[in-house]
Amino acid sequence: MLDQIRGKLIVSCQALEDEPLHGSEIMAAMARAACCGGAAAIRANGGEDIRAIRRAVEVPIIGLKKRVYPNSPVFITPTLLEVEEVVEAGADAVAVDATLRRRPDGCSLQEFIGSIRERWSIPILADVSNPEEARKALEYGADMIATTLVGYTEDNLQADPYNPDLSLFEQIVKAVSPAPVIAEGRIWEPHHIRSCFEIGVWAVVVGSAITRPQLITKRLIELSK
Repeated sequence: MLDQIRGKLIVSCQALEDEPLHGSEIMAAMARAACCGGAAAIRANGGEDIRAIRRAVEVPIIGLKKRVYPNSPVFITPTLLEVEEVVEAGADAVAVDATLRRRPDGCSLQEFIGSIRERWSIPILADVSNPEEARKALEYGADMIATTLVGYTEDNLQADPYNPDLSLFEQIVKAVSPAPVIAEGRIWEPHHIRSCFEIGVWAVVVGSAITRPQLITKRLIELSK
């Protein structure tokens, strides 16, 4: 999978229950459209969407399951229950929250990744928010790093929704080189993608700028004022 996505664009096709495009068949159609445009892989949320997208496209699928637990801020594939759903749905890799925050089941990140390794052979993509988390995730057994949570954690909230923190992306790349880092988060412009590759990322994920028309519309209205 790493060879297939190197230097390429991954499209995140996700719509939560409160979003207009929620639904596995809609996400499958979105994934087909993204692949027609050249997407090298798809990032998808939940077993139902993953299975529908797998029937629709042949590119690799990075699977995850978002679930909110009342006792923890971690919600991207937070426990083994969600990992199992992603694996059984047929994803090619599983993305997990790899921050050092308290997990819903009380497991440490090291215990969590170790448990995944014991039960499954699926590659692990560690979604992190800073270089320390990236280093720890690799040390504990993750295969890849993603900048997905940069600017989204309590200690580093980023106000600008339309510009990635390229400086922090670069710090993460340097911290774990030569391990593959996938850039994700607030990437809206072609020059953002170019800049990400210039700092040495393996691949780039774009989500909202392609697959969330309500946000695309809102941004265009804001920029036209």
